[in-house]
Amino acid sequence: MSQLGDMLSQLGQMISGMGSGMSAPGAASGEPVNYTIAAQLARQTLGKHAPVSDRQRSAIDESMHLAQLWLDGATALPAGPQKTAAWTPVDWQEKTLPTWKRLVNPVAEKISGSWLQSMPEEAREMAAPMMGMFTQLGSVSFGTQLGQALGTLSKEVLTSTDIGLPLGPDDTAALLPEAIEAFSKDLDQKDQEILVFLAAREAAHQRLFSHVPWLRARLLDTVEQYARGIQIDMSGIEELSRNLDPTALQDPAKLEELMAAQGAALQPKATPEQTAALGRLETLLALIEGWVETVVHAAISERLPSAAALRETMRRRRASGGPAEQTFATLVGLELRPRKAREAADLWERLRTATSLEQRDGVWAHPDLIPDASDLDNPAGFIDRFLGDTTGDASDLDDPIAAIEREMRRDAGESDEN
Repeated sequence: MSQLGDMLSQLGQMISGMGSGMSAPGAASGEPVNYTIAAQLARQTLGKHAPVSDRQRSAIDESMHLAQLWLDGATALPAGPQKTAAWTPVDWQEKTLPTWKRLVNPVAEKISGSWLQSMPEEAREMAAPMMGMFTQLGSVSFGTQLGQALGTLSKEVLTSTDIGLPLGPDDTAALLPEAIEAFSKDLDQKDQEILVFLAAREAAHQRLFSHVPWLRARLLDTVEQYARGIQIDMSGIEELSRNLDPTALQDPAKLEELMAAQGAALQPKATPEQTAALGRLETLLALIEGWVETVVHAAISERLPSAAALRETMRRRRASGGPAEQTFATLVGLELRPRKAREAADLWERLRTATSLEQRDGVWAHPDLIPDASDLDNPAGFIDRFLGDTTGDASDLDDPIAAIEREMRRDAGESDEN
């Protein structure tokens, strides 16, 4: 009960500083995140930004058209969305918010409900009249975090698929010229070459997401699975309450330390299910990034003098983390960094050398065909398996679905024999 009293005291302090948020539109909508506040704070965090000029829009259209032509010879997957857009940071915030809702809601719901469910029954009964306020306060808090994160991220993303996930509408390939110009200032490369390179990466992502029907859903579902597995270990709060020094509540410095310790104690604990989901997500993101890198390099390496330098620049940018990783750590509870993207690129390149464009890209036909984490460490074994060195059937890459059906029949026959 003393724990509940401390919590209510702290909530009172929080509420006194968040009056405007509690009365803002959408605060009582019942959603786990107040998206009205999130949108407002995202724009405030963004600050000033310039509208897209006709010159920038024309340059993006031309670069995307050229990139699509070059990609036709580097992949068997046809062109994706025919709609090309030049977005401002605000456009990015608005167009990607529906996907962010899908990613953030499970986290907010899980965390908001966990600590209430962990309360003793007597404490829950006492707090019942205030449950609505708790829910409302949590919605405002998550909305604030989301708005600040998206405001920062919208100034730095270069394309709609820059962080590896299909955040934007599925019918649009989009580049952000303001961020691209800022990105280009630090590079000793021609602006037009940088723009074509980034357009090719966006176009390659869109081809993959458009023509691999299961991929978009698999990515977002895996993030949701991770979020749904969040568990709050209340033992840290209980230990904190047992060792609480009452005099700390009278000392602002000690109270600040207490609240910091309470925040640390409420951090979600990773479960085996979450660890498995994170492993699947990392592998899938690495395969996507490796495929895009391989296809784009094949398309532009002999056409753009800066192709190799730009490829390495993107590798360093990805390896160093940055805003995307910080945003996911804040909003979804996981760090988004495909650590084996280089290994994945090597696998796709070696597979292309050993087979053909059609066979390499045919691997995406079904989720059961794609490499797993162990294959990234042993690409030769994966290639041998698909070439039939271990199965005796070299046609698997020509008809991957038939290969799956044949394997299922074989497994069923073995079960009957047993």
